[in-house]
Amino acid sequence: MPNPIKLYRHALSGHAHRVELMLSLLGVPTHLIDVDLASGEHKQPAFLAINPFGQVPVIDDNGTLLSDSNAIVVYLAKTYGNGNWQPEGPLAEARIQRWLSVAAGQLAYGPAAARLITVFGAAFNADEVINRAHTLLKVMDRELADRSFLAGTQATVADVANYSYIAHAPEGNVSLEAYPNVRAWLGRIEALPGFVPMPRTAAGLQAA
Repeated sequence: MPNPIKLYRHALSGHAHRVELMLSLLGVPTHLIDVDLASGEHKQPAFLAINPFGQVPVIDDNGTLLSDSNAIVVYLAKTYGNGNWQPEGPLAEARIQRWLSVAAGQLAYGPAAARLITVFGAAFNADEVINRAHTLLKVMDRELADRSFLAGTQATVADVANYSYIAHAPEGNVSLEAYPNVRAWLGRIEALPGFVPMPRTAAGLQAA
């Protein structure tokens, strides 16, 4: 690899963390570039030139620019993962795609949205998004009762895409206490070689 991959990120963004986590699990050299969301840096012309949607994360892989966290995770797995993180075959790929859709849907509008309220001051209805979070967690806990990872017996991009916001759900006042299988799954991801955590925020149930 000629140069480290540049990752434009915000340290407390779960979307950015899933990319940082994938890079670390793959052992890919990375140069982290922090984007100041509070000052609106992501909406300035210089950043919009690399992502017209004005969102983090973005990667620059030696001239190849790519945005959208799930798209980036899949790209990284296929490019640098030796087939280990994105198994091929119709059923394996469909199972992974299902959980990537969850990451972009139920996860984003449940646990992630609940955390946006407490950490970033977003104007969501707290009861509504917390209820959505628990609906998702109940399904995840049932499905993880008989398998180690979301899409099967090995960790895949499906787990990477869903990890960050589930692990940090308590920051959005979403308790994980009732979901032992989810907590065990989090532990298995955190035990993977190359795992890197996202900084904790003293918010919600994590408040000191």
